[in-house]
Amino acid sequence: MDDVAEAIADPARREILVLLRGGPRSAGHIAAQIGDRFGISRPAVSRHLRVLRECGLVRDTLQGRHRHYDLDATRLGELTGWLAQFAAPSIWEQRMDALETEVHRTRRDRRHAAVPTAEENIA
Repeated sequence: MDDVAEAIADPARREILVLLRGGPRSAGHIAAQIGDRFGISRPAVSRHLRVLRECGLVRDTLQGRHRHYDLDATRLGELTGWLAQFAAPSIWEQRMDALETEVHRTRRDRRHAAVPTAEENIA
């Protein structure tokens, strides 16, 4: 998990992951997009891709003379799970919890109203 967190700490690497979310891309395409956006050289983009590959966030395949990269988001699951403990519940989660509480309260009140009391049994 630490290597994944370290890999996505860099904004250029995060942008590569976003780019790959749309599907596999050639190394040249990635280098052109990321290089232009961040003003970095093709060898620098290649190093970013190597870091992402080594930590398992991307896979590469050689197709002829071109290397293609594809996102492998499975390693992000562990990090996502760990980060989730710090997320505040969404407003919908809070509303659904409140609704669940109200449903249980209404059911309880209806059960108590349906059961005759001892005084009602005598009359």
